[in-house]
Amino acid sequence: MTTSSDGRGAAATATSESRGLRVDPVLRAELDALYADYAAALDEARWDDWIALFADDCSYLLQPRENHDRGLPLATMRLESKGMLRDRIVGITETLFHAPYYQRHVIGPLRVLAAGTTDGVEHVDVQAAYAVHRTRVHEPSEVFNVGRYLDRVVRDPADGLLRFAAKRVVFDSENVLNSVVYPI
Repeated sequence: MTTSSDGRGAAATATSESRGLRVDPVLRAELDALYADYAAALDEARWDDWIALFADDCSYLLQPRENHDRGLPLATMRLESKGMLRDRIVGITETLFHAPYYQRHVIGPLRVLAAGTTDGVEHVDVQAAYAVHRTRVHEPSEVFNVGRYLDRVVRDPADGLLRFAAKRVVFDSENVLNSVVYPI
């Protein structure tokens, strides 16, 4: 990692991206609802509802910022289909042993980076900052994971609902507290 003159690292010297796209207020409301539903499904351990927020042909990638910024493919979690999402939930609910904890997602305002249509399917590229707090039973809450979502959202032609076609979760820390059990 390169360090800027003030010691804050490469992130301090990066140039900012242009402003996000303005989108129709109805689409903005749909996107806000999708992200609110995403956070609620994870926070309330409603796993079937979480899976339903993804397109049939989808991907989920959890990756440290350092790897993302360098274009390296190594990821902490890589799920490349809706079937793999289901497998992860089976692992969480039926096979993994871990100290139980609760998550609380806080998702910042959404930035629409691009929008268009490919092969007749409407898509929107969205970025949002997030923070996940973790609370273990009988312990104080702690900041567990912080970063940004870089997502491709599509409108499902079958029912007209927005779903995640690709969710890339880029976390800022080089270290993850303990282990990542639940999706971020």
